Amino acid sequence: MTRWLSEPEQRAWRGLLQMTTRLETQLNRELQETSGLSLADYDVLVPLSEAPQGRLRVFELASDLGWERSRLSHHLTRMQRRGLITREDCDADRRGAFVVLTGAGRSAIDQAAPAHVETVRRLVFDGLSDEQVRSLQAFTESVQRRLDTAEETRATA
Repeated sequence: MTRWLSEPEQRAWRGLLQMTTRLETQLNRELQETSGLSLADYDVLVPLSEAPQGRLRVFELASDLGWERSRLSHHLTRMQRRGLITREDCDADRRGAFVVLTGAGRSAIDQAAPAHVETVRRLVFDGLSDEQVRSLQAFTESVQRRLDTAEETRATA
């Protein structure tokens, strides 16, 4: 028997989907205007900028981003052409590779981050109370845990 969403659940669900789509669109637009980076570029550059020596294995980056490897591979090719990242072979695993942040990539994320953070603050956090921020954090962590469980179940099936 299907457990249909109640009217409030349906409004909340559709609102969540619409909000995330609109938020990503606006973040992408403003990032492109202020830095020339896409939101996808920024999403790749952040974990690289936080990684030791600015390098991650391709599979680690794919996992961090939640992207399919083919999507990541195509995007990395575009970023490599623009000089934002390079790829290096992994000596320990001939099938693996590292994605490495270049000086231009480091400069790009360093220049883009302040305006991007201000946009996130303006669009999201400036309109929330401390209690709402805590609730948002609890909500996202709860959903992430259920997603982790679903992925683990799928992997072992």
